[in-house]
Amino acid sequence: MQRRIRIAVDAAGGDYSPADSVKGALKAAQRGGVEVILVGPPDQIALEIHRCGGLPEHVTVVQSREGIREGESATNALRRKALSSVSMAAKLVRDGKADAMVSAGSTGATSVSAMHFVGLMPGIGRPVVCVPLVGLAPETILVDGGANVDCKPHHMLSFAAIGDVYARRVLHVDKPKVALLSTGTERGKGSRVLKDSYSLLERSGLNFVGNVEGFDVLTGKANVIVCDGVVGNVLLKFYESLGPCFTRWVTGRLKGRPLMGPGRRVLCQMSTFTRLTRAESAGGGMLWGINGVVQIMHGNSKARHFERAIARARQAVEANVIAELKDELATVLERCQTSLESARAESKGTQTLFAPSL
Repeated sequence: MQRRIRIAVDAAGGDYSPADSVKGALKAAQRGGVEVILVGPPDQIALEIHRCGGLPEHVTVVQSREGIREGESATNALRRKALSSVSMAAKLVRDGKADAMVSAGSTGATSVSAMHFVGLMPGIGRPVVCVPLVGLAPETILVDGGANVDCKPHHMLSFAAIGDVYARRVLHVDKPKVALLSTGTERGKGSRVLKDSYSLLERSGLNFVGNVEGFDVLTGKANVIVCDGVVGNVLLKFYESLGPCFTRWVTGRLKGRPLMGPGRRVLCQMSTFTRLTRAESAGGGMLWGINGVVQIMHGNSKARHFERAIARARQAVEANVIAELKDELATVLERCQTSLESARAESKGTQTLFAPSL
């Protein structure tokens, strides 16, 4: 009999936890195929389990202390809260007691915990969230969706390398076009980091097509759009707001008119549009670059999102996605490094942006 995939759930992480994290986790366990490990304060978890009708089969509880709140410094909080739920969940993956972890807690705390306890893939300096925009741009992803704030050029290069692998393996794009998101398409546009990142990317061996602007995001001009986590997270949440905003606008325009014929059809289409713009983040996304499966979610995730995130984590483990990604990424990073070293040799005597660890 095939072993069940073990998923550690940060039951104290998220705006609606532990109520929704426990409820979603129990539903996922009842669907079958997974063993759920709820990590959090046992008294709080026990109360929610009781409210859900008791502890089902294939669910266990691992005791931790409180979760890390949004706004807390991730590094400082982890030092002071070594027994926090997100740290304990990451340790279970590190120790081989869980195959994956899921958290809707602080993105920074989840990322730092995963980096510290699970580790990074060789050649990667920081993990990254890849956000597929398949609802409106079927072959486009945004990298980074919110895991990193203060980025250096070599971080942007590693984001591009991860995005290249994601686009080929997940979106099945043969030769992904990679671009930087900036304030203009010209080479000299953007911040100092973007200008230096441009120089790195054009020597990387990736299919770098230069800068793109905000109105290029959904046009297919690039398959991998690289930015720091601040820009990426703001853009993602704006993208997710489009459907509800347009629905409110159309509803206001139709106010007082009978919703017959065209009016009803318009609202039906707007509902479809809303689902398209929000489907990508339902259940969160994987934290790429970590040497293990870590599913990271929005803080406002509800029970159905936890259930979906657990299903996605299970699928990633079953597909052996980490081993596959490591092999692909090693090839891409080696190609980038070779290209950068060649460029450095050609411009001997000048300052280089090359960083030994991408």
